[in-house]
Amino acid sequence: MASAPLHPGLIVSNLGRHFLVEKSDGQRIICHSRGKKSLGVVGDSVLWQASGDAGTIEKIQTRRNLFYRQDELRTKSFAANLDQILILIAAEPAFSSKQLSRALIAAEAAQIKPLIGLNKSDLAESFARAWDWLEPYRRMGYLVLPMALKTASTADQATLLSLMSGKTTLLLGPSGAGKSTLINWLKPGALAQTAEISRALNSGKHTTTSTTWYWVDGQHTTAVIDSPGFQEFGLNHIDPAHLAALMPDLQAHAGACKFYNCSHLHEPGCGVIAALGSQLQGSGETAMSTAPAISANRYKIYSDLHAELSAPPPY
Repeated sequence: MASAPLHPGLIVSNLGRHFLVEKSDGQRIICHSRGKKSLGVVGDSVLWQASGDAGTIEKIQTRRNLFYRQDELRTKSFAANLDQILILIAAEPAFSSKQLSRALIAAEAAQIKPLIGLNKSDLAESFARAWDWLEPYRRMGYLVLPMALKTASTADQATLLSLMSGKTTLLLGPSGAGKSTLINWLKPGALAQTAEISRALNSGKHTTTSTTWYWVDGQHTTAVIDSPGFQEFGLNHIDPAHLAALMPDLQAHAGACKFYNCSHLHEPGCGVIAALGSQLQGSGETAMSTAPAISANRYKIYSDLHAELSAPPPY
């Protein structure tokens, strides 16, 4: 007896032990992985096989990229085959520059373009404070978008849509930053539909850990992927020797180091430490340098993370 044929599909939601796969005709079907491990992630192109009213994922096609985090206990994959990541933070509640930097480092490691959205520009005082705090990131060349998602103007909406047009964008950020508001604006009613599917698959219990793909336009050329909020962002997959190369402000000065394997922590003739020293002394960049400055906060993030990644594994 011949085996059932394989069909192309796209994983559009990861709901615990199940996946929602979009077929080539736009219809969607519940699938599970072949075997015990669920290796697929949202954004994966797959080959699936019909099995009654559901399906099984038989093969995951080669990925362009994969965005993930890793701590001592597990690896958490967010999505695959991305064009860019929109890291959404808010003026209130206060965001963590450490977690923002970690997300940016993971994006750089995966060679995925990051954007930063700063929400709640309607809170003038808090927003001004947060905008100033993000100045080092703008100096590094990261695009920082001011947003007021609850009262978004037509111009603000047009700017965001132009940046997303024709691309697959992962929406990333802590709880309370406004991700749900943004998804509801881009695709009204989408979150309610996802919650209904999730409850059905989890016996009435809505999962808060699902990642879901939404088409923004009718032509299915522009997509946004909603991801769960996170409190920690492990980077155990990053080699500490490569860490500075993933931080543009440090990398801009690393070429001036005396030693090729400089850790930028204590070596003589370190270009990074020299640039940091000039900042701490208030003299700014040297007249010949056009590289972005290194703030004391960013250097502390680097040194703390380097120590964390260099520590021996616990026994």
